Amino acid sequence: MRSTLDRLISYMGLALAAVLLVAGVLLTYASNFINNNVEEQLSQQRITMPAEDRLETQEQKDALAKYAGQQMTNGDQAKAFADQYILVHMNTSSENRTYEEVSGEFMALSKDPGADPEKVAELGQLRQSLFMGNALRGLLLNAYAFGTMAKVAMWAGIGAFVGAAVFLVLAVLGLRHAKQGEPATR
Repeated sequence: MRSTLDRLISYMGLALAAVLLVAGVLLTYASNFINNNVEEQLSQQRITMPAEDRLETQEQKDALAKYAGQQMTNGDQAKAFADQYILVHMNTSSENRTYEEVSGEFMALSKDPGADPEKVAELGQLRQSLFMGNALRGLLLNAYAFGTMAKVAMWAGIGAFVGAAVFLVLAVLGLRHAKQGEPATR
């Protein structure tokens, strides 16, 4: 009875090892697919990370100096560029106002017949710049999100491979133990 239970548990361990092995392969494939896609899409944009001498704040230097002059090819670079370069310039040019705030000011001012046309044009240009900055930031932050998913899939794949190896070893040891527990045949 004991050797039958050992065999049953060992075969379940082998089945779990097989499931984890398949999961590891699929997760590794997903990680590679996502990473390759992020790299391909970012590379097509030909964005060069800013040189160190163009970084103004210590936060920018901390986030971007390690990428200075490189072509953007991964999600981490995209996030650093979006948050520490584009956003900083957007906030500087708009005095920390959002696109929504500037757009509201522009729409109100453009309806005012007594408004200064230069001020309306200037606000319209700022509105357009903030819109484009937000659009680019959003796209770059999506690349970062997908890059992060690729990392999670890679680590989950490694965990699945380790789990498969552990279950395989335990199953083999269980089958060996089941064989030792069998009564000798004459």
